Formats: sequence, structure tokens, C-alpha cells
Amino acid sequence: MQFMQANATRRRAILILGSAAAASIQAQTAKPGTAIHQEVDFSVGPARIYEALLDAKQFSAFTGAPAQIQRQPGGSFNLFGGHILGRNIELERNQRVVQAWREVSWPAGVYSLVKFELVARGSETHLVFDHTGISEDDWGHLNEGWPLRYWDPLRKYLNA
Repeated sequence: MQFMQANATRRRAILILGSAAAASIQAQTAKPGTAIHQEVDFSVGPARIYEALLDAKQFSAFTGAPAQIQRQPGGSFNLFGGHILGRNIELERNQRVVQAWREVSWPAGVYSLVKFELVARGSETHLVFDHTGISEDDWGHLNEGWPLRYWDPLRKYLNA
């Protein structure tokens, strides 16, 4: 219970302080099994990936599940038919998406932080992904879920 309270406090601080402070807070407090780091290459430019992540129709097309996404900082999203909820914290067009992200089954007010960094490499993209502030109990299925529910279907959708 203390872990969840500490994480909830840290998450509220992240939302209040903004994403610049969030990186510092996350780097100082991440414990083994509470953060995911993945890197994925796509054979399309960053704009295509950025749009697929933030356009509800495209997101639904590549995941096969309903999505509602408000594309501005502070805008809410509802993904996978309501299983994932959150808010966009920072959006830097074709470069970065930072979101307060939660599974609907988590206790009220408990959020994690996800960051998609899109690095152009010629006409291709190197995606650097970090998911921090998750419980050790959720680490396994989330670590497996990102490739299964995001990277593989996104690559297939973009033919990348």
C-alpha cells in the first residue's frame, strides 16, 4: 500500500510539475521492475508514427479496438475500448508524445508515465519508448504487451 501511495504522490507531482521535471523525478525513483525501456525501428518517417499514435481512427485501425483521442496537451484519451485511460502531457509534433497512462483496473488516481521519442534516421524512425511508475505486479504483462499490442500491429499497419 505504501508503494502505491508513494507512486500516486509522485504521479500527481509529475502532472503538476510537467514533463521536464518528470524525467528527473522518474530517473531518481525508478526501481527494477517498475520501468520499461524498449527501442523499435520502423521503415517510415516519424510523422506517420506520430499520427498513428494520436489519430483515433488510425489508432483503432492498427489495434483493432475502439479509441478516442483528444490531440492537444491536456487532452484525454480512451484506448482499447476503455481499457486504457489517460491524458496527453506533452506533444512535440513528429518527435515526442508523453502521456499520463493507466489501466482502468488500477486504483483511482494512479497513473504511470509513457514517453514515445521519435528519432528520424533518414526516411526511417527509431522509436525510444519508456514506461515508468508501474507496479512490479504489472511489469510483466505490460512489458510483453507493448510489442504485442503496439509495435507489431503498428509495423503491420504502416507496412514498416
